[in-house]
Amino acid sequence: MSEITLNHEKIHLEQQREGFILGFYALYVFYWVYGIAKGLSSSVAYYNIPYEQEAYANDNDMEYLSTRERNAWKKYRL
Repeated sequence: MSEITLNHEKIHLEQQREGFILGFYALYVFYWVYGIAKGLSSSVAYYNIPYEQEAYANDNDMEYLSTRERNAWKKYRL
């Protein structure tokens, strides 16, 4: 696994901690279904999930998690 992919997944781990795991997954699915309901394709809906937007926007920054604000994913909400 590349360092970028590993960092991406670490960002998701922090998001899961904040959402108490089940809350994270419930919102993850909600945002994906919401995108589909808006007429987006499955893959476009995936990339529009705020959790994914945060992770992709910052996965190249290996210091991101040390400076990340709590619930930073909310800045990426639809």
